[in-house]
Amino acid sequence: MFKTVKRIIDWCGEFKGKLYLGFVMTFFSHIFTVLPLGLAAYTVGKLIEAQKSGMAFDTSWIWESVLIQIVLAFFRFLFDYFRARLQEPISYQLTARDRLAVGDALKRVSLGYFGQISTGSILNSVTTGLSTLETMGIRMIDNFVGGYLNFAVVFVALAICSPVTALIALVAALLSLCCMLIISHFSRTNAPVEAQANRDLTGAVIEYARGLAVVKSFGKSGAAMESVAKAAHDSKKIHLKIEWGYLPANAGHLLALKCGSVGLALAAALQCLHGTMDFSMMLMFVFFSLSIFAGLEPISDSAHTLGVIDDAMNQLDALRAHNYIDADGKDVKLDRYDIEFKNVSFGYDTRTVLKNVSFQIPEKSATAIVGPSGSGKTTICSLIARFYDPQVGSITVGGHDLREFTCDSLLKNISMVFQNVYLFHDTVRANILFGRPDATEAEMIEAAKKARCHDFIMALPQGYDTVIGEGGGTLSGGEKQRISIARAILKNAPIIILDEATASIDPENEHLIQQALSELTRGKTVITIAHRLATIEQANQILVIDDGRLVQQGTHTELAAIPGKYKEFIDIRKRSEGWNIAE
Repeated sequence: MFKTVKRIIDWCGEFKGKLYLGFVMTFFSHIFTVLPLGLAAYTVGKLIEAQKSGMAFDTSWIWESVLIQIVLAFFRFLFDYFRARLQEPISYQLTARDRLAVGDALKRVSLGYFGQISTGSILNSVTTGLSTLETMGIRMIDNFVGGYLNFAVVFVALAICSPVTALIALVAALLSLCCMLIISHFSRTNAPVEAQANRDLTGAVIEYARGLAVVKSFGKSGAAMESVAKAAHDSKKIHLKIEWGYLPANAGHLLALKCGSVGLALAAALQCLHGTMDFSMMLMFVFFSLSIFAGLEPISDSAHTLGVIDDAMNQLDALRAHNYIDADGKDVKLDRYDIEFKNVSFGYDTRTVLKNVSFQIPEKSATAIVGPSGSGKTTICSLIARFYDPQVGSITVGGHDLREFTCDSLLKNISMVFQNVYLFHDTVRANILFGRPDATEAEMIEAAKKARCHDFIMALPQGYDTVIGEGGGTLSGGEKQRISIARAILKNAPIIILDEATASIDPENEHLIQQALSELTRGKTVITIAHRLATIEQANQILVIDDGRLVQQGTHTELAAIPGKYKEFIDIRKRSEGWNIAE
């Protein structure tokens, strides 16, 4: 428990000063919470004693005490206000920082990382984990520290006036602390299990949402929901089991504090009966018995949550601790943009995809990569963008090994257009400006015109300010593709990678997209993965990949004239492009 508390305090980093100052405010707030109780007890006691003795009571003191109570309440409010101003913003500032840090970390790890960890785990860490820290981290620390500070203030008052009652309070607090340690241990042990259940549920829901179109098309919604239902059922079982496990220690914690309150009041009453304590003082101790443990009772909730927070921090540390692919990279400035593969071999896990591949792509030339599905074409493009590092050999851009670059310094020189376009759930404007956020309005519109998408954008309900659905779901495939090309045109990177950018486009849109691609690639170093002959024939060189090896290299004319994989590919494409549905 104390270890987690220290960990959260360390997490505060540069905000520690505000956190500690907030604790000071909490301390004074508790003092001004205790003083009114003592004053009220003193006033009531004197009033009762005056009535018993038949002596007149100075009623002016009542009004004076009310005034003092108002002043004390004001100071308590003041210290609570300053504590909140100091501490409350800390968690929001820290989680915002950490969300950006996680985003940066995910951008800098190898894509192989995402084969090792599920989307649900990442999402749970970034959302649930950080949300737990955001809403509960500082609050739990304040509950924990504030609760014991409140106890300390009242304990000191008791110890000065009556060591016996102070001893009773101390024993009750120690018994409560033992229960808290048990709760904390149980929480820390079960937090990973609880987090895994949350990750499984999140992953199941994400998977169901992603495949919903397929689910509906096959009429299998019931079967598809089974994984979600199972994850929800397992999550319920795990959470209920954990909650039931907390009950004995929770009950012990509350019992110790309640017994301590009763014992403190009884001890004060007995001392009053034996004449060792006057009535006013006894009454004050009774009031204190009701408040001394008020700050400790909610700590059980903090002990529950501390384990969850600890696990959330473990998840975030694991994300950030993963080896960055560009850990040793620098901000390299390029003055040329030729690309060279030297004896490159690469594989995913135990499967080798590229085998001793070597080739050169001259600056401002167009290179087409062809080959059967699974031959390694997309892997070549992924290696150029440094989504992975080669296991054997080297890749250079502009004479610099890719390992010299940070991901950002490399990728600012590369624009990629994919077959499966992803657009953000945002305005058309924001999606295009993603290529270069500092671009002017005129530059953005010019890019859209070059990409042949300005006209249809202006026909949308709010033009460039129209919000498109997640993934661009409200647009056609051709429209999404042209917006992605506009984004790439605006970025104006010297190297262009086209990964089957026209593979799924209908004939109506193909002409427009080819025009847009011509605008995008003019004067650039271009690498194209394509199956369409019209695209391949225009390339300055063609790389033929088969089973991870470079088997042929040359122009269309050269390769089409000799037997080999490329000629076979051309013959197949010609036959497929001329097929008709039999009547």
